[in-house]
Parts: sequence; structure tokens; C-alpha cells
Amino acid sequence: MINKLVSKIQKTNAPIVVGLDPMLHYIPKHIKEKAYAEFGETLEGAAEAIWQYNKAVVDATYDLIPAVKPQIAMYEQFGVAGVKAFQKTIDYCHEKDLVVIGDVKRGDIGSTSEAYAVGHLGKVQIGSKSYAAFNEDFATVNPYLGTDGIKPFVDVCKEEKKGIFILVKTSNPSSGEFQDRIIDGRPLYEWVGEKVAQWGAECMGDSYSYVGAVVGATYPKMGKILRDIMPKSYILVPGYGAQGGQGKDLVHFFNKDGLGAIVNSSRGIIAAYKQDKYKEMGITEENFADASRQAVLDMVDDIAGALGTK
Repeated sequence: MINKLVSKIQKTNAPIVVGLDPMLHYIPKHIKEKAYAEFGETLEGAAEAIWQYNKAVVDATYDLIPAVKPQIAMYEQFGVAGVKAFQKTIDYCHEKDLVVIGDVKRGDIGSTSEAYAVGHLGKVQIGSKSYAAFNEDFATVNPYLGTDGIKPFVDVCKEEKKGIFILVKTSNPSSGEFQDRIIDGRPLYEWVGEKVAQWGAECMGDSYSYVGAVVGATYPKMGKILRDIMPKSYILVPGYGAQGGQGKDLVHFFNKDGLGAIVNSSRGIIAAYKQDKYKEMGITEENFADASRQAVLDMVDDIAGALGTK
């Protein structure tokens, strides 16, 4: 799957991933009203609204982008109905030939980690048959429990030719409370980056490993260091746009081949219609997906300008 991701990035010339992280206050009034008219102001009604919202955003952007990243918590808050919307979103994105990165941040030990890996990336055996459950192409994984928590995911990645992105240096302001701690003379995120490179060496695609890393756009200097530590690991870069990251911050996340990183934007794209710049273009709440498409084009242009690929 890492080969497909690289190929689609090259084809679209868009090293970006759209984060499908729907919140009810992002969703236009007309979509919610229609969903509530059918299902009531219920968990099912909310799930229908976020599904229809996602579908519209995907329809408006799928030809421009290589990948999407649904954040499972945004769906789980609506219970079983929300998880069903998560699954419908994954299936629909696959119909559009998009690579799906499940932002699930799993990580445990032994059989529990194996079950997470099977559920999100692998196939579960039921009698004589096997089934792919959520069936994402990549999943985000927390490395806090060490190799015990990562190995089951690596094993499934080898078997299914899928991938993971391991949290190394996250974009949130308090990430340094643990990740920047000095351990034997070096910050913890560097030690985690070295382990990512080691785990990734066991399962390589054509040019890049199935084992990638999450490194926030809000820490460009650290991104440069980690790029050198993990030369064969793709870097998933959150923190662009709404969290303050800009194209100029991203240069060192990429390798000299112009590859090696994929940049995420969530509400900056899916809720772009709320921004003044798109309102001034005449985009209204009713045609919100047009703003999402323009936001993708603007993001592609910003990154290309920073990388000198325009």
C-alpha cells in the first residue's frame, strides 16, 4: 500500500491527505435538517448527517488528492451508529480509489494489539472464512508500550501489504511534556524515531517502508532531525492550517526526491466554507463542498510553492 500511496501522490502532485474529522457544528444546517427529518435528533440522525457531509466533501475533492484520514473518535462519539458511518466512509473512499489512513491511535500489548491490527488492517478468521472488518490501508499507532505493541501491526502489514504511522512527535502544544524529555542525552522523540526506522527496515516497499511516522508541522526543526533519522519512513504531518503549520514549515519533512511526507489538513478543508476568504468568493453554506475543493487547491499550491515544484 505504501507503493500505491507514493504513486498517487506522484500522479496528483498533491502530497496531502484530507482529514475527515466531522463535528456536528461543522455540518451545514440543511444537511442536519434533512438527516433529523428522517432519523430524528438521535445518534442515528447525527451519524447520517456526518456521512452525508463526508460524502459531499469526498465527491468534491477525490480527483485532486491521494488519501483521506478519518479520525475514529469523531464517529465513536455517536456510538454504534457513528462507527457505521465510519465504515461507510471508508468503503466509499475506496470506491473512489483513495488511500484510507485510519486515524485510530491504537497501541496495546500481545493479543490485544493483535486484535486491533487485525480489526483495522487485517482479516479476522471466522470458521472457514475470513473477513476484513474496517479495512483501512494504514492506521496510526501509539508506540508507548514498545515493541510488544508494534510487532502485531508490523506482522499484519507484512501479510496484507498495508502500513502504519507511528506517533513520534505530535503537533499538540503539550507533546513536549513527554516527547521532548532527555533520555541518555537525547530527546525521547529521537529514540522513537530510531525505533521506527528499525521496525520499518523489516518491511520495505519499493522505496519507502510500510512503517511511517507522525511528526507535527508545528515543529519544523524537529521534523528536519527526524527526516534524517528515518530516511525510508513516510512522514504523516498533522498541524497544517488550523493548527498553525504553513507550507514554508514543511520543506525539511520531505526528501530530496520530493517525496517522503504527506501533509494533513482537517477542518481547514472540510469546514473551509466557514472561512472569510471563501465567503468572499461567493461560496455559501449550501455549496460548502466547493470551498473544500478550493481549499485543497490552495493547499496544493502553498506546498508546491514551498517545495519549489510549482
